[in-house]
Amino acid sequence: MTQQTLGGPEVLEIAEAPVPVAGPGEIVVAARAIGVNPLDVAVREGWYPIIGEPPFTLGWDVAGTVEAVGDGVDDVAVGDRVFGMPRIPEGGRTYADQVVVRAVDVLRTPDWLDDVRAAALPLVAITAHRSLVEIGGLREGQRVLVQAAGGGVGHLAVQLAKAIGAEVHATASAGKIDFVRSLGADHVIDYREHRFEDEVSDVDVVLDPFGGENVARSLSVVRDGGVIASLLDVRDEDVTAAEQRGVVLDRIKIVPSRIALQAFVDLIAEGRADVHVAGTFALGDVAAAHRELAQGVAGKLVLLP
Repeated sequence: MTQQTLGGPEVLEIAEAPVPVAGPGEIVVAARAIGVNPLDVAVREGWYPIIGEPPFTLGWDVAGTVEAVGDGVDDVAVGDRVFGMPRIPEGGRTYADQVVVRAVDVLRTPDWLDDVRAAALPLVAITAHRSLVEIGGLREGQRVLVQAAGGGVGHLAVQLAKAIGAEVHATASAGKIDFVRSLGADHVIDYREHRFEDEVSDVDVVLDPFGGENVARSLSVVRDGGVIASLLDVRDEDVTAAEQRGVVLDRIKIVPSRIALQAFVDLIAEGRADVHVAGTFALGDVAAAHRELAQGVAGKLVLLP
């Protein structure tokens, strides 16, 4: 699956590609399932150009079976089931039947975890873990605000925060409020009816997926010395305002992380979290998946090659 130009879902098209070959430290994965993320839409449209100009192949989440291994790979073998988020912020190119990935970017898939849920996990699990644990340092008894809690990152962040023992405040659209409550959120705010800064204050950690002007709103609810993890760019004036209050304002950078993936695998195995797959689409119907994602889904969508 490729695109020759930036634009709407219609620019995505099926294309033939050479049979991939694993280089040193790499493996070839026969994709069984591929996660779809808002990042994919942003890159396809061109407003988040992390991989340059087309032509390119989208995708950063994949689960499947190892078909070949390159020199120097000794921790996975042909036939192993694996999943991960390869090569971000480079092009992961996972919208394909076969994907070349660095072996260090994937984790073996447990026998009890199916490929669809495994493919839905990587980018959102790593982002949630990086935001709340690595940057936020979230601890038991603290208070956290998770914005867009019904989405891919948000729904895992809520579950992770509850597993840590935090008090979770969350924002969601009306149609996702019951879903977010079912994840364990203590307080859910309908963001279309109420401004979160009127409903919560003095939180220790904020997960802000919007960046830009929204960061000022996040600053208004975080305590002095707290943490805001922003998934998008932040303004200079908000950086200054945060520094004046001792607030850590981090525009997070996402990189592959076996540690984060293992943390969520452990939580799922213990029954303390799970990734919600709202629907699956054939890889050839990827344009339809992108259209549905734009409407807002609870959790994740997954492509099936």
